[in-house]
Amino acid sequence: MAYPLITNCPVCSKQLKITKLQCTHCQTTVENEFQLSKFAALGQDQLQFIETFLKCRGNIKEVEKELGISYPTVRGKLDDIITSLGYTTNKKVEIDKKKIVSMLEKGEITAEEAIHLLKEGEL
Repeated sequence: MAYPLITNCPVCSKQLKITKLQCTHCQTTVENEFQLSKFAALGQDQLQFIETFLKCRGNIKEVEKELGISYPTVRGKLDDIITSLGYTTNKKVEIDKKKIVSMLEKGEITAEEAIHLLKEGEL
């Protein structure tokens, strides 16, 4: 039985390193120090969100429908994942007011979400 990969030590919480790989077919074992992907440190919820995001081809409206969450929630989850991967998010993003109005007119976001996005640009 295979267990999910853990990335942090259960005793001291420091990052673990992979030192042994084994073939399940012929039992060949390779020992060395192997580097984990940045994605290995993400939580299960974050990985599921990324899978949904990719399945929807990055279309936030489709992600909203698939997960039943609002536009600002999708943005917040994306920002959280970006931060978890070690990148910084620019909270003071240049807000495209015309795009927000267009999204509102098309029914892609609610009036409350539009207000939130416009206020976010005033930080």
